[in-house]
Amino acid sequence: MAADSKLFQQFLDEFEQTVESTATRLLSLSEEQIQEARGEDKWARKQILGHLIDSAANNHQRFVKAQFNNALVFPGYEQERWVDVQRYNDEDWSQLVQLWKLYNLHLAHLASFISPEILRDERTEHNLDVIAWQPVDKREPVTLEYFIRDYAGHMRHHLDQIFESV
Repeated sequence: MAADSKLFQQFLDEFEQTVESTATRLLSLSEEQIQEARGEDKWARKQILGHLIDSAANNHQRFVKAQFNNALVFPGYEQERWVDVQRYNDEDWSQLVQLWKLYNLHLAHLASFISPEILRDERTEHNLDVIAWQPVDKREPVTLEYFIRDYAGHMRHHLDQIFESV
């Protein structure tokens, strides 16, 4: 296994460990903690987790489709509206945690089978300037590996929001 492949596998192992340990930690939060408003115009913890489920669902399709073509161009989605219409605050917390956990473990499984050539192929056509958490200038080439790592960074960012002040 090449050094780059080993590094990506290490990243995926750490990603899986984060998902597993975080799921346990999420289940330890009280009903009051997961429902409380975090401030004006801010999502409650349940809604943040719902947003992370939406992100997993959208990126699942992106990671699969990226293996079929040379571009990383994907539609965005209306994050606020997705959270609103799904009424995550009315859903059972343990089920949300389980869905989030299993979806992300599946994404790690999916990523582990992407060939190194596809992962590291530089794509000049992309819209990661618009849809990535850490945007990339449209004139800069990007890789699917970057996009997967960006997804993980986005997830960790929101998990930090869930656990701040608890």
